[in-house]
Amino acid sequence: MLDWLAYRKELLARIGEIGKLSPGTLAGYQTLSKAGAETGHLDAKTRELISLAVAVTTRCDGCITVHTGEALKHGASREEIAEALGVAVAMNAGAALVYSARVMDAVSQHSA
Repeated sequence: MLDWLAYRKELLARIGEIGKLSPGTLAGYQTLSKAGAETGHLDAKTRELISLAVAVTTRCDGCITVHTGEALKHGASREEIAEALGVAVAMNAGAALVYSARVMDAVSQHSA
């Protein structure tokens, strides 16, 4: 697999480079990232578990390494992480099922 810690370090360095070249882009991302926490409705651990599930569904390795570290830092257990990943798996299967229905609809229209 990957050396996730080395990858995270390299990734954050590259993001730092992007921030120097396009500071508004990085500032905008940081604003979005912090916005959810401002309401205080979800605790940090829950937000990180959601982030991991989304990271899987969007296939973002950078998101995986960053949010794994944050989830663990906020007290998430391996079992909680596995359960969040189970939600991601179900959502991907559900999305495939929904889009399969769309294909069948397209087949019906093309066959008419």
